[in-house]
Amino acid sequence: MTTPTIKLAFVVNDVATEQDNYTTIRLARRAVARGHEVALIGLGDFIYDWEEGICAMATLSKVAKFKDDTTYLAHLQDPERERTRIRLGDYDILMLRSDPAEELTSRAWAPASSLLFAQLASLGPTIVLNDPRHLTDAVNKTYFQGFPESVRPQTTITRELDEVRRFLDAHDGRGVIKPLQGSGGQGVFMIDKKSGHNLSQITEAVTRDGYAIVQEYLPAAKDGDLRMITLNGRPLKVDGTYACLRRFSETDDHRSNISAGGSVEMMAPDEDALTIAEIVGPKLIDDGMYLAGLDVAGDKMMELNVDTPGGVSFMEDLSGVDFSGAIIDDLERKVRLQRQYGGTLTNRQLAVI
Repeated sequence: MTTPTIKLAFVVNDVATEQDNYTTIRLARRAVARGHEVALIGLGDFIYDWEEGICAMATLSKVAKFKDDTTYLAHLQDPERERTRIRLGDYDILMLRSDPAEELTSRAWAPASSLLFAQLASLGPTIVLNDPRHLTDAVNKTYFQGFPESVRPQTTITRELDEVRRFLDAHDGRGVIKPLQGSGGQGVFMIDKKSGHNLSQITEAVTRDGYAIVQEYLPAAKDGDLRMITLNGRPLKVDGTYACLRRFSETDDHRSNISAGGSVEMMAPDEDALTIAEIVGPKLIDDGMYLAGLDVAGDKMMELNVDTPGGVSFMEDLSGVDFSGAIIDDLERKVRLQRQYGGTLTNRQLAVI
């Protein structure tokens, strides 16, 4: 079944700060290679127009096949390229791909504001992914606590040093402390009996801008973790290969996040990881979480990224499997369904159908 040209907009923190290894850039490049119209919108670029509804000042992409992501990003970030005013109601898909953690210190207003604009956009014909109403609930790691206890490490969330100590004492003096809002391995500390004497300073640093989340230490994490991509609430699998890689550190730094300098290799999810995906899937579907990244160590899910799940470009480069093409296929399918049903399906239904 053929799909006509679709209009696809990506919301990013700022076009100027995008990098050529970001999943968003890979998805956008795949889309324009197929002839689709693509726009990138920064968090501060939305407009509510009294006559036209939600609009934005957007960076429009040329429709063409680009050599690679680096070449494509240079096209988008060309200083001669001017932003264009667009109307979101003219677009079929709006993908929310910004990282709230990057805005905590300089533009704390930006993520929440953009989600409000996205919620208004979802009232019209545009399919907004992930569903912005539930994405608002997922702006920090408290969302993670809504999943069954069987898949989560034991956790406390607090700003009180004594509560942090009480949790660590109950877990043999070992744990991980990190900001409640954050990502990419930034501000993450491993606590053990050796480093525990610095607990006051560490807690003060982590809680400077909000709450701390303290989790039990997972022994399996010493060998890294798995980043598994889910689509429509289920593990993404193309040509027999799962969109899943192992992230690990080759230094004394315990952080395995790619953005924190970790290494990666493709790895099929084991039975524990697939069981976790099966358990968390129903909530992802119910909440309209179209694209998500599950970070798994052993039989526990360490984190869940529903804001800007990444790693797809690394997975493709390592495996040669066209995962981003499969995602674009699925977006095209959703647009067909939306048109066939004449707007009677809700945004949350379309997000995960």
